[in-house]
Amino acid sequence: MTKKILLVDDSPLIHNLLRKTLEKHGYEVAGDAMNGKVGVELYRELSPDLVFMDITMPVMDGIEAARAIKTESPEARIIMLSAMGDEEIVKQAKELGVDIFLQKPFDDYKIISAIAKVV
Repeated sequence: MTKKILLVDDSPLIHNLLRKTLEKHGYEVAGDAMNGKVGVELYRELSPDLVFMDITMPVMDGIEAARAIKTESPEARIIMLSAMGDEEIVKQAKELGVDIFLQKPFDDYKIISAIAKVV
């Protein structure tokens, strides 16, 4: 069964790169959100198997969005993507129950390996 994945990032370039990688490896991109608020709304609507979530975004950042999703759905699987490696942010993400924290830039191998660990 194809796994559905929600992409939440304010960069169209990241959406395109992730979509290309995911579809090449047989995953379905269920939805795209450009900020955390829309990401939370799409999570509720689509019930994806996994969320790729950026940290720094307008309207609602990735930490707030992950908190909202995990509060409503503790079983939600989230992989955080960020250009920042700030230890405090990584700690916050782990305390929220984020499954994996990946630093940008990333490659196909890192993305597919991370998915295999959580779904």
